[in-house]
Amino acid sequence: MSPLNGAMRFSKGQEFISLPRKAVTVFGMSGVGKTTLARLLLDAGWFQYSVDYRIGTRYMDEHIAENYKREAMKVPFLRDLLRSDSIYIRSNITFDNLAPLSTYLGKPGNPAKGGISFDEYKRRQAQHRDAEIRSLLDVPEFIARARDIYGYDHFVCDSGGSLCEVVNPDDPNDPVLQALSNSTVLLYIEGTPEHARTLVERFRKYPKPMYYQPAFLEAKWREYKDLNKIKNDDDVDPDGFAVWGFEQLLHHRIPLYEAIARNFGYAVRMRDVPAVTTEAGFVGLASKAIDKN
Repeated sequence: MSPLNGAMRFSKGQEFISLPRKAVTVFGMSGVGKTTLARLLLDAGWFQYSVDYRIGTRYMDEHIAENYKREAMKVPFLRDLLRSDSIYIRSNITFDNLAPLSTYLGKPGNPAKGGISFDEYKRRQAQHRDAEIRSLLDVPEFIARARDIYGYDHFVCDSGGSLCEVVNPDDPNDPVLQALSNSTVLLYIEGTPEHARTLVERFRKYPKPMYYQPAFLEAKWREYKDLNKIKNDDDVDPDGFAVWGFEQLLHHRIPLYEAIARNFGYAVRMRDVPAVTTEAGFVGLASKAIDKN
């Protein structure tokens, strides 16, 4: 095993296979199989670390709960109960249900259509960025916890789709990528054009909040308003921008994912993931990626 840009790298796949204690971070677009692989490894006795779960339960929990309370205070019956500490409000985020986090991020645009102001949207985006960076920097600590406290030899980090938005893959000293690559093998699951089209169609039916790089968000917000000849932020249809923005985001993220894999890790194909049904199959998939590299 030899370092490249400070990253955990191997000259051949057998070196990874032989590691007595393995730690891997899987990343890529939504739906490529990150969580499927993480759950498979969890069932095989690996410690599973979900970045989105950590964001929602550790670093965004108070923001989410406070937003619930603001809404509850608009209802006289609930307001009185809250002010007398008679009720307790918080989110119930699980690995399988991250809706409280997604709902809190919201969508910018017309409040009559469920939107929030663009300034408020940017404020929540900044909170998420800080939370995601902190959650990713926590990975080395959780590897140690998993081994020292719970006795897990192996560790898998299920990263969020926005990993590429909070790092600079061309900077060998990027703190997040340094933390991840020094402690885990970064494994990119490469999607297909067909999968990207499926994601867009799915998003058209069920638009949801997303995270954007600040500069990218500002540029796309202006572009969307110009394309649709909209002058006022409150006249933007929240779902309309969400769907258009999501497609823009996909094209923006792919080269960033590829650069992370090229400079700090390895890549496997999404089409090869369904055939992985065992821990040995996953280790074999990763080792082949190392050999190809």
